[in-house]
Amino acid sequence: MTITTTEPLEELALDAARQLEGAPAGTIVRWAYETFGDKFAVTASMADGVLSHVAAQAVPGIKVLFLDTGYHFAETLGTRDAIAAAYNIDVENVTHPMRVPEHEAEYGKLYETDPDLCCAIRKVWPLDRALAPYEAWAGGVRRAESPTRADTPVVAWDPKRRKVKVNPLATWTDDDVEAYIAKHDILVNPLKQVGYLSIGCEPCTRPVAPGEDPRAGRWAGHTKTECGINI
Repeated sequence: MTITTTEPLEELALDAARQLEGAPAGTIVRWAYETFGDKFAVTASMADGVLSHVAAQAVPGIKVLFLDTGYHFAETLGTRDAIAAAYNIDVENVTHPMRVPEHEAEYGKLYETDPDLCCAIRKVWPLDRALAPYEAWAGGVRRAESPTRADTPVVAWDPKRRKVKVNPLATWTDDDVEAYIAKHDILVNPLKQVGYLSIGCEPCTRPVAPGEDPRAGRWAGHTKTECGINI
């Protein structure tokens, strides 16, 4: 049953985190949809199709938001289109109303001078607007990805947006991801085959060396480790 807006969402999130810890990812997605109905959406970066496939298996036709910053690799956009065609999901492209040439005419190349502001303008603010109609949203954050994500609960309270944040893959290891990809022949961004293990915007992403932290290729040369969406 879908909850009403008068129920305490923060308390609900904390209870769900305890109850769903260790549950299969599809069960977590299904709980979110059964709880929030059309007020729940998934977000996907399209580094691979794992989360989109999990969500489609749990809730066929589910809404998946893709944040198009205008700075993505062509391979990422191609992966988005392939996943949208292959899986039973409803992909919505989320963009900033200011196109990149206009953005750079006003601000310059912020990814060089102020990457935090660049992420805020091109990522965080557009996603905040896109999520406004929803009470809950899901992302692909995993504890194994980095120390800053090590304590990620499977369900959390997002205090900035005042929404429930669902992390169906939070407990998955890298081996779990690879096994799922192999078992279901999941679509993967081809950049992963050439060393891009964590894929963001093209100007701010580089391939990583063998044994290097996967997220070392994001914002190299800066202390920045997160875009701001998940913190």
